[in-house]
Amino acid sequence: MASPTLDRRDVLAVLFPNPGEYLFVSGLAGSARDAAELTNDGANLFTMAGTMGAAVPMGLGIALAAPEARVAVITGDGEMLMNVGSLATVATLAPKNLSIVCIDNGCHGETGGQPGHTAMNTDLALMAKGAGLASVMTANTADDLAAGAKFLIEAAAPRLLVVRVTDGPPTAYVRDLDPAACRLRFRQAYLGRG
Repeated sequence: MASPTLDRRDVLAVLFPNPGEYLFVSGLAGSARDAAELTNDGANLFTMAGTMGAAVPMGLGIALAAPEARVAVITGDGEMLMNVGSLATVATLAPKNLSIVCIDNGCHGETGGQPGHTAMNTDLALMAKGAGLASVMTANTADDLAAGAKFLIEAAAPRLLVVRVTDGPPTAYVRDLDPAACRLRFRQAYLGRG
């Protein structure tokens, strides 16, 4: 695998130039902060807390419940590996409106930066292909990222884009950490699409 050159803080704005067109579910910690900055902590973002591995299943449920909405999950490599079996369920149920973006920094940033499995031999894109996802892509460079933005619009869904980034910090964005308020505002954004 090629070494990543991308800074995670620059990734989501390229992939989602019009974030208001999506319902987002983010994983924990860094993924949540990155997605909050993208959406300006908007009502269309549901951030997970204390549920490592649950972002993809939550996004799947939303995609199935709101087939007219464009749903995007933003997660990290550690969280994806905590529930990699969810990719098989996504492939089996095959919602046509679901995109998953895995920000893969190859380490566990929230617990001290220990190397993760994707820094060694594990390839999440190959695992997703084996699970049967319709479309899978890996981005390592700025050119790949531009192609990834097109992939998220044009490739058959459900789709997974693994974005390999350097192990730098996520955005410093401070998001609303009140789970009840965040749940209610997301519900309103979700219902507004119906």
